[in-house]
Amino acid sequence: MLIVMQENASEDKIKNVVNFIKEKGFDAHISKGAEHTVIGAVGKNITDKRDIELLDGVKEVIRISSPYKLVSRTFKEEDTIIDVNGVKFGGGHIGMIAGPCTVESYEQMEITAQKLSECGVRCLRGGAFKPRTSPYSFQGLGEEGLKILREVADKYNMIVTSEVMEVAQIPMFLKYVDILQVGARNMQNFNLLKSLGEIRKPVLLKRGLSATIEELLMSAEYIMSGGNREIILCERGIRTFERMTRNTLDISAIPVVQKISHLPIVVDPSHATGLRDKVAPMSKAAVAAGADGLIIEVHHSPETALCDGAQSLYPEQFKDLFQELKALAAIIKKEF
Repeated sequence: MLIVMQENASEDKIKNVVNFIKEKGFDAHISKGAEHTVIGAVGKNITDKRDIELLDGVKEVIRISSPYKLVSRTFKEEDTIIDVNGVKFGGGHIGMIAGPCTVESYEQMEITAQKLSECGVRCLRGGAFKPRTSPYSFQGLGEEGLKILREVADKYNMIVTSEVMEVAQIPMFLKYVDILQVGARNMQNFNLLKSLGEIRKPVLLKRGLSATIEELLMSAEYIMSGGNREIILCERGIRTFERMTRNTLDISAIPVVQKISHLPIVVDPSHATGLRDKVAPMSKAAVAAGADGLIIEVHHSPETALCDGAQSLYPEQFKDLFQELKALAAIIKKEF
């Protein structure tokens, strides 16, 4: 349930309500808006909401029927803005994440990062651990890949995002990575999600290959219920009967998510289409639909890439696309 405090409720009154619901066996999550403080009471216990309504400073108590509570607009009406060293997602800001599918070498990352930095990109992506369909495909460089990412990003004043695969890797990722990414195959790895709820770094959560929007939000709820409020959702295409593209990019997920959740949502057109010539039009469609960010694969030499070269843009292609996207964003009163 949600407890909406009166506009002038003091900190003591808020603390009193928090203590009361904790005594009843609930976890308390506080969201301070422009006008009211909202307290989310999350738990399996049942209590008479009138007992809470009579507490000093309480305006109203709302029971929530939807399974996701903390990620909903009811809990927090204003957009959540994720700000990572000046790179912003949400609230009219469009964050750009770019880089190769996987870290192959220092030289590869240094060349690509330099070209991206010249375009104004501030967030560098690259996989150090790669979940591949085939066990014989390149699996990534591991921690050495994370070290390369960090070193190159620091050289060009960029932040880093990379995919974490399991709970045991989290301490390692915290040393090198600014945004921890959860891949589509791990969207419902609930032990991983719970552990990410205990850290205080942003998490980029990708939608599963066959997941509904509600399931995506429920996975985000796992992270947020642990105390981590910095979550970026990602639409990366879902599996349908269509075979002309790698996946089917669900553009409609953008406005749907933004209506029911305060969390920012970014789009990955590279994994969605799997084809270089489809990335630009889908990127433009995502921005036009109101996406809060993009994650685009860029490689300095896609024809020699060890992973997903066919969906990676050449730096020159990305440069032209980024300029077009900035112009498009201005039309809908957003900015990169």
